[in-house]
Amino acid sequence: MLGTALVGVGLSIAIPLVTKAMIDGPITDKDIEPVLPLGLLALALGVVEAVLIFWRRWVQSNTVLNVETAMRHDLYVRLQQLPMAFHGHWQSGQLLSRVTTDLSAIRRFFGFGMLFLVINVVQLVVVTLVLLKMYWPLGLVVALTAAPIIALSNRFERRYVVISRRVQDEQGDLATLAEEGAVGIRVIRSFGRSEHVSGQYEHAAQKLYGTSMDKVRLAAKFWTFLEVIPNVAVVVVLLLGAYGVGQGDLTPGTLVAFITLMLSLVWPIAALGYILAMAQEAMTAAARINEIFDTVPSIVSGERVLAKPRGHLRFEGVGFAFPDEPDRPVLHGVDLDVEPGETVAVVGATGSGKTTLTALVPRLYDVTAGRVTIDGVDVRDLELADLRSVVATAFEEPTLFSMSARENLTLGRADATEEEVLEAIEVAQAGFVHDLPWGLDTRIGEQGMSLSGGQRQRLALARAVLARPKVLVLDDTLSALDVHTEKLVEDALRHVLRDATGIVVAHRASTVLLADKVALLQDGTITHVGRHSDLMATVPAYRDLLAADADTDAELEEVSA
Repeated sequence: MLGTALVGVGLSIAIPLVTKAMIDGPITDKDIEPVLPLGLLALALGVVEAVLIFWRRWVQSNTVLNVETAMRHDLYVRLQQLPMAFHGHWQSGQLLSRVTTDLSAIRRFFGFGMLFLVINVVQLVVVTLVLLKMYWPLGLVVALTAAPIIALSNRFERRYVVISRRVQDEQGDLATLAEEGAVGIRVIRSFGRSEHVSGQYEHAAQKLYGTSMDKVRLAAKFWTFLEVIPNVAVVVVLLLGAYGVGQGDLTPGTLVAFITLMLSLVWPIAALGYILAMAQEAMTAAARINEIFDTVPSIVSGERVLAKPRGHLRFEGVGFAFPDEPDRPVLHGVDLDVEPGETVAVVGATGSGKTTLTALVPRLYDVTAGRVTIDGVDVRDLELADLRSVVATAFEEPTLFSMSARENLTLGRADATEEEVLEAIEVAQAGFVHDLPWGLDTRIGEQGMSLSGGQRQRLALARAVLARPKVLVLDDTLSALDVHTEKLVEDALRHVLRDATGIVVAHRASTVLLADKVALLQDGTITHVGRHSDLMATVPAYRDLLAADADTDAELEEVSA
């Protein structure tokens, strides 16, 4: 790209010099014979220049799109590598604006600004040197115009980079509000807060508008100055050049070539402001993207693979604290042993750390003390892909994607057969998928918002069951189901859990009965482990905790008996 562009600059300078030779030679001497060869030479130079421009643009388009695609891929891979703590602190709109708006800014600079910044500077320097050699008084006029341009460009860049960053950050904030408004539309409408949310969005949009207008005003002043400078220089050159021809110090051909070369500088100078603005936007975008690339993943894949996993799960002195609150551990001194094929129900008050405990198994978070092992191997030593093929999780708040029901189900196991898919649907009592307009091939919409909470939970449960894990983690997965459906699901799950080690976060006594034993989590540690009936009889805290559930005391006494 650079080679063809620089050759093109040389050709654009050569054509006026051929014109000069034609005017000062055969035309002045009234010798027509050399005019045709010189005219054909100028035409050939113009054709070659056009071919080089076509070739550069073709190569440039392919190269720039490949760079953008590679950057988008690397950025997405890095986002997948970063831990849950990172995603918990970053607004989704800010991440989205970096993947879309910022990458586009970098692509535009790569595709236009970067190349022409070099070409235009080279053209300005070379043409100025040629003009100085042709007639130094006029060349000096052109050279002197560079001083105010350089000074103003430095000032412009310092101010523009600040305001450009503000605009891009505010675009990310606006994207966050737009996404939240779309995802939470049912909540917003149910509380009658549409006007309030619209007001927040409008305020952010007006703030972005004001900052963008400041940016436009700054750029407009700079670009106007760059438009005026070369035009003033052209007028001065015309006046001095005409005087020089009249005095015999300058030939007509030299003046024509000088003016032609001078006019060739008008666009490079005028475009300099646009290119510098584009460069600053690209630099700001790169800095914002590097904030993601520079974040070091705290969860790194190990190297070991479980050849024949059995699913023996152990928590050994486990402790965990969030990175921004290291002095306030969520878990401490957790010990729990779950044999292969055994199911443990984890029971605790809200905020006791049940979800955090289950997230340590597939390494959504890493322990800050102790260790979690599967078949005696620390999960931090296992390859992440292998670990997450051994462990499957169904969350209380399931995430479904804007793809078909079948694709959502097979997300954790792409090679599942039709029979296995139907079996998983049956276990999770998710037969409603067959009643969708196109059955399993129906697109269920972003985050499955077209489905009820219970339907989303059942579909997510079927996805986890279909993965056929050795360790199945159910994080209060049945909370949105009615009593009848919950009983059907629990009956089917008992067959599944016979072949898998199960960790079930439970709030209902009926869910607790899925487990072989119960672990009571209090104040960040497991205080009691035993059968449900034994804990009901001997641990008042456990009995009070389940009594606080929606189940009646009579029901609790019946199931414990």
